[in-house]
Amino acid sequence: MAPDQQRARKTPRSWDALTPSLAQWILDYLSSMGFAHPTPVQKSCLEIFRGNKDVVVEAVTGSGKTLAFLIPVVERLLRGDEAAKRHHVQAIIISPTRELASQIYNVLVSLIKFHAPSSELLPYATSDEKRPATTEPVIVPQLLVGGSTKAAEDLSKFLRLSPNLLVATPGRLAELLSSPYVKAPAASFEVLVMDEADRLLDLGFSQELTKILGYLPKQRRTGLFSASLSEAVERLITVGLLYPHKITVRVKSLKDGGVIQERKTPMSLQMSYIVASASQKLPALCQLLENLEPRPARSIVFFSTCFAVKYFARVLPSILPSGFNVVSLHGKLEPQVREKNFERFVNATCPTVLLTTDIAARGLDIPQVDLVVQHDPPTDTKVFIHRCGRAGRAGRRGLAVVMLHPGREEGYVQLLEVRQTPIMPLEKPPINITEDQIDRISAAIRAQAQADREIFQLAQRAFVSWTRSYLEHQASSIFRVADLDWPDLARGWGLLELPKMPELKGRGIDRSLGLDINTEAIPFRDKQREQKRLAELAQWKADKQAAVSAPAEEGAKRKKNEAWSAKHEHEDVKVARREKKRRKREALRLSTMTEKEREEQRKLEDMIGQLRRQNAEARAAEAEADGDEFTGFD
Repeated sequence: MAPDQQRARKTPRSWDALTPSLAQWILDYLSSMGFAHPTPVQKSCLEIFRGNKDVVVEAVTGSGKTLAFLIPVVERLLRGDEAAKRHHVQAIIISPTRELASQIYNVLVSLIKFHAPSSELLPYATSDEKRPATTEPVIVPQLLVGGSTKAAEDLSKFLRLSPNLLVATPGRLAELLSSPYVKAPAASFEVLVMDEADRLLDLGFSQELTKILGYLPKQRRTGLFSASLSEAVERLITVGLLYPHKITVRVKSLKDGGVIQERKTPMSLQMSYIVASASQKLPALCQLLENLEPRPARSIVFFSTCFAVKYFARVLPSILPSGFNVVSLHGKLEPQVREKNFERFVNATCPTVLLTTDIAARGLDIPQVDLVVQHDPPTDTKVFIHRCGRAGRAGRRGLAVVMLHPGREEGYVQLLEVRQTPIMPLEKPPINITEDQIDRISAAIRAQAQADREIFQLAQRAFVSWTRSYLEHQASSIFRVADLDWPDLARGWGLLELPKMPELKGRGIDRSLGLDINTEAIPFRDKQREQKRLAELAQWKADKQAAVSAPAEEGAKRKKNEAWSAKHEHEDVKVARREKKRRKREALRLSTMTEKEREEQRKLEDMIGQLRRQNAEARAAEAEADGDEFTGFD
């Protein structure tokens, strides 16, 4: 073969080796993004989904699923000879969260910027002008997410922009499609994509999805994409897809002994664990950030609850090594704040640590995440994979570390191995924690709580919420509340005292932790809040003193004349509760009796009732006799 022919031969895994070949503007986009060749899931999906076939795609996290469905969708909409009619939707992409929907939309916009006719119309998405009509096919996208905008505003923008491709969360999409102005006829609607399909159903969107499917024609192309397929998704496949092609992309690794083992995470991702007590977790986190080479530009730390994220976001900035910024992301933040914090983390130019819950565990393609630390192991082992998958994406090297308490929690390693998610002990960087480091970090957090009552109260609430979450672990034989070291937990969290919790009853634990700190005297740093607190405290003490010093006669009179008072109402409630308990005990006793015993009980009750009637009649007769002898006053 001639040298020129050898050079002209296409590499089997290159983009231009696909049949039919991709448009030049798509190749330009891929080249500009540095994507030299398609990932396995992209290659498989582009070969099938670009045709008239439905697909169900299951691939490991970070495998490039977003482009695997965006390119076929864009190609399909540009395939025709004419532009779509105004207010006619041709394609829909559904995502379970606002953050993931926004991410898909941003990738879509960056892609169509290379398509000149569509790029010219992008400015109309942010203006109040009506989009001009076109004669050739174009891509006009619109993002639909709840929280940041109202449904009426989205509909107004839809009428002005007339998009043909919607990227949306289920609730807002169902609202828009219910409008008579929005049309998705069979003649023009092309394709529906559900990203993270299993989570769409896990989050309780089944009712909205049913409505959405009711608005869309059955003759369409449909794609379901997910890192794992649940039984709920399998049911959705039977309802919403016609003869789907299932694409499963696995990762396999070679274990010791030459055994090939299937993996659910990319090979570029190293998954490890650290055995550390509760008080050692924050020092271990600091050492990871300080000693990891190269220094992590973006790190994610997962906690089990929103209040834990909120608390540690307040106290960690002064604890972490210098040069690291802290950003929080959880479900209790306002939508605008969530979006702002997410953008801060994605666009950070200095080392940044994102403290988050499982809201950021799936779907989000955050570039260049070097380190993932799981301060709290997740209740669901499937979530563990998705958390780790925030690092090591698109072939980039990443490290994921989970922290386990010594003892029974170490069994989590074997559980993950059974679930085909093997993890190894962390060797580099080495973690060496001293008592001095633990004391220093604990003292620094406690000093913040003593200086601001808001932090003290937040610590108490966060610790209670963490305990409730620990109780709900699916692997209850591994994560047992009975095995927790409460004083060490309080030390690790920097608590000034343990909160009142039923889990502590009967354990003989000193809630004050031997610190002898008067927590009632801790002030709010905010002067207005502190003044309000002091005023309420003074009023409470005055009311209590007044109640104690009030004359007994006045109290007796008030008790006699104020039957409607709160105290009497409380007594009535107590009496009603006692009577309810008595009836319940009586019903339980009767239910255990034999028929003969019940008959004897009825006879006894009849005798008691008859005796009471006789006594009542005797008392009435005696009173009447006494009345006959009365002759009046002299």
